[in-house]
Amino acid sequence: MSTENASSDTGGTPDDHGTLYVVGIGPGLPDHMTAKAKQVIESSEVVIASSLYQEFLRDDGTLLPEEETDEDGIAVRDDGFEQEIVRSTMGRQIELARAAFDYVREGKDVAHVSGGDPSVYGKSDLIFKMAEEEDATDVPIEIVPGITAALGGSANVGAPLCNDFCTISLSDKWRGWDEIEEKLRAAAISDFVIVLYNCWRNYEQAVEIVREERTDDAFVAIVNDAGREDAGRNGESEFVTTLGEAADHDDKVSGMGTSLIIGNHETETWRNDDRTYLVTPRGGRDVDDF
Repeated sequence: MSTENASSDTGGTPDDHGTLYVVGIGPGLPDHMTAKAKQVIESSEVVIASSLYQEFLRDDGTLLPEEETDEDGIAVRDDGFEQEIVRSTMGRQIELARAAFDYVREGKDVAHVSGGDPSVYGKSDLIFKMAEEEDATDVPIEIVPGITAALGGSANVGAPLCNDFCTISLSDKWRGWDEIEEKLRAAAISDFVIVLYNCWRNYEQAVEIVREERTDDAFVAIVNDAGREDAGRNGESEFVTTLGEAADHDDKVSGMGTSLIIGNHETETWRNDDRTYLVTPRGGRDVDDF
């Protein structure tokens, strides 16, 4: 495509620009990725993704196999479409955001891949912040949503999020612990079902704070790698316990792929012959109330 600084007849984004897609792939396996996410990744001239997400996308054929990609990250499909695969790491986020803007200005569509949903502790905010800092208002940005851990984990354990809920990240990289503690306490007092992200940080401390405002018999689900089967870092699993005993099960909290779902006073268990599920009623407890 031409890289001249042409603009459309109606103004706004130059005609020769591509689009920067921030793409949520959910847990990363094809069954839990939207058709749009797959289409955008397949059709973008540049794909920015971590090694783990590249592995997932190659396994299902969304990206060409690594052996068909040259040392510069270039892969050419049978139809002649050329795609550049760029490895993303936490330490390169700012650098890669700038690079993405440059690719778009060259006329290329860019798929910047995020696990889960890009706007739930993902990459969306950084992209917009960088666009502001770099004066990149000429760059079209589109967010492609994905299944976040709260939704994937909830599905694995039944229906715990059928009433009001909130998500809280336990990572103190961006927020001080005092602020996190304040949010935990407010959520507990307000009787939200609470989904905790980044549970490798301070999870026992978070549980103790919630216990101060909520009864110990409130149900808790510890969910690992929801939707990833055996492809995640530690394998997909779920374990139902109570708030009073949750901190005793640190062996179930395996790292970045772990989330905790803390039920409210209405959350109850539902059992069949094989599993225990959690259910938080939407309103009335009786079927006739629906």
